[in-house]
Amino acid sequence: MKVRACRETMVSFRCPKYPAIFVFLAVFVFLLALFNMDVLEHKGRSSYPLPKHHLQHRFCSFQPLSPEDALEERLLLDSIAWPETPSLSASLSLEQTTHPAHSRFTILPEKGGQQWHVGDQLEVMIKMYDFHGRPKKSGGDFLLARLHNRALGAGVAGKVLDHLNGSYSAVFSLLWEGSAKVEVTLVHPSEAVTVLQRLTREQPDRIFFKSAFRSGSVSETTTCNVCLRPTQQPLCNFTDLTTGEPWFCYKPKNLSCDTRISNYNGGFNGHLKANEEKLFKSGNNMKVSIQASGSANVTIFPKNKDQPEVKSNIVQPGPAGYYYKGVWQSISGPTVRQFNTPSVINQCLKGKVVHLYGDSTVRQWFEYLNKALPDLKQFDLHSSVRVGPFIALNYANNILVTYQFHGPPVRSISVPAIELHYIANELDRLVGGANTVVVFGIWAHFSTFPTELYIRRLQNIRRAVVRLLDRAPDTLILIRTANPKAMPLREALTNSDWCSLQRDKVLRAMFKGLNVHLLDVWEMVLAHHLPHDLHPPPPIIKNIIDVILSYICPQKGS
Repeated sequence: MKVRACRETMVSFRCPKYPAIFVFLAVFVFLLALFNMDVLEHKGRSSYPLPKHHLQHRFCSFQPLSPEDALEERLLLDSIAWPETPSLSASLSLEQTTHPAHSRFTILPEKGGQQWHVGDQLEVMIKMYDFHGRPKKSGGDFLLARLHNRALGAGVAGKVLDHLNGSYSAVFSLLWEGSAKVEVTLVHPSEAVTVLQRLTREQPDRIFFKSAFRSGSVSETTTCNVCLRPTQQPLCNFTDLTTGEPWFCYKPKNLSCDTRISNYNGGFNGHLKANEEKLFKSGNNMKVSIQASGSANVTIFPKNKDQPEVKSNIVQPGPAGYYYKGVWQSISGPTVRQFNTPSVINQCLKGKVVHLYGDSTVRQWFEYLNKALPDLKQFDLHSSVRVGPFIALNYANNILVTYQFHGPPVRSISVPAIELHYIANELDRLVGGANTVVVFGIWAHFSTFPTELYIRRLQNIRRAVVRLLDRAPDTLILIRTANPKAMPLREALTNSDWCSLQRDKVLRAMFKGLNVHLLDVWEMVLAHHLPHDLHPPPPIIKNIIDVILSYICPQKGS
């Protein structure tokens, strides 16, 4: 009690002088240790590399990490570091930024003049120019690429390589016979990426949240976030006691912190500097196709003898799969079966418990199953149709499907505070086993926040995944990636594909080596002919469900 009282009154200097001296000495020793680490680093004898000067988040609160987690965080931040990008200034005008209308891509000729065959790789060279038609000299543009044949219902995502000099390569695996067309899209010029980085550094609270507090007839509303700007108003600390996930609200003036009843999206309060909005113009320099210099089409001939199979895995280059006749063909996962009738789906899920965790892009899968299976009856929990939680049961086949939204941040309508559950805590409540399927996806609500927050969230989830697999190794765990989406101005500033790509890289690295499976929705959306959407349209959802069910009920012999 004396220690607590001392902490609470420290700012009033009412504590005994000796504890204050001890605190001073502890801080001094800590700073001395940091200095010594710096010396050792330069002498090449440091056990851990010093943290680089990543983005500074002046009003975001993060708990200290263990040395191992801190090292992983630094390595992850380094691994996703984007090429240095310029910003608009007095010396750099909009006309000097990347302009897709002047930029071009060229299909490189076949090696030795040979024909392209199934199993070969196609390479495309992309040259970027500014509004005056002058070649760009630096990298950092964000490009997407795909190869497709609309008539065949075929498509595959390409891999883009930045040469850091204004030129880029896109590489495609050739996976079907017939014609194929190359499509290259400029998502953001490099100068727009500079803006997105600045917004996250300076305005991580540009999406803000509200909570309602109520006691009897008294009600108040305050602003909440991970990142709250300092004011004279005291804070309510809603940091999760188990995971340490941070969440704060300004304290109501007349109510206590424990009277919080709800959480909801408060709105958008971001600000661009002069002329920056010009970098985010749909149809001009954001999500715009780049034209070919010459033909954009190739003809693919049948596979040669002894042609090696195309391979891929969770982190290595190469496609996760491709579409053919509108059906996803997996390369990195199991043979994809078609589950076209309720009876086939019921037979697969018989005796299974399927737990879905995540955002609204995972909720789509609960809605699909609930609609596709007439005998799967959803209980009315009187919960939000957007946030849940949901439970559905097929009693005859002993099938249970649940859905739970991930914990804050949650950009949604009002949801009871008591319904905000962290995925890691939910996983720790599962017994697991051969009849348990866990599917989760967590990405879209984190794009305005520092990457450190996302890394720490995934570290907590990974620890829970490891604990679950330790006690129940037969548990099937599937993880959803991010996906490209439509991007008007506000969406670009709050949920850009560039931010999603950065989080996607972290996700893939975080779960590498574990007995989990990646649902590569990023490629499934990018390779499809339908427009990008935060919530992929039904044909893509159907293919995703087929992949999930193929993991649950793999084809015999595959």
